Amino acid sequence: MARYLVRIVLLGAQSIGKAFAKTVRQEVEVYREAARVHAAQSATFNPTKTDAALKGMTLEEAQLILNVKDVLDRGEVENKFQYLFHANQKKAGGSFYIQSKVVRAKERIDQEIKKWKAQTLSQAQSGHA
Repeated sequence: MARYLVRIVLLGAQSIGKAFAKTVRQEVEVYREAARVHAAQSATFNPTKTDAALKGMTLEEAQLILNVKDVLDRGEVENKFQYLFHANQKKAGGSFYIQSKVVRAKERIDQEIKKWKAQTLSQAQSGHA
């Protein structure tokens, strides 16, 4: 009887071991496929899409955080930034995390404005040449 019990336990352990090994192999395959797809997509990225990596957020996220529609409206951006920055100070019971997100959003919008001005300037210079 004990021999049969040991055999049942060994067969069960082998089955579980095989299933575990198969699952690990499948996960590795899925990971490799995801890495391949990611590499293919990142090779075709538009340079403006990679700007999100510089500040950690996209322009759309920055607009949502500061609640601005037109990023080129410097007055609106500055007013919303000042309001949200001061409202989220520790002294006012705010969150440092949210305050840092507000700062990063403003930096991202400033980066976009700087890039837009550079493009406009280069187009104006090429138009006069």
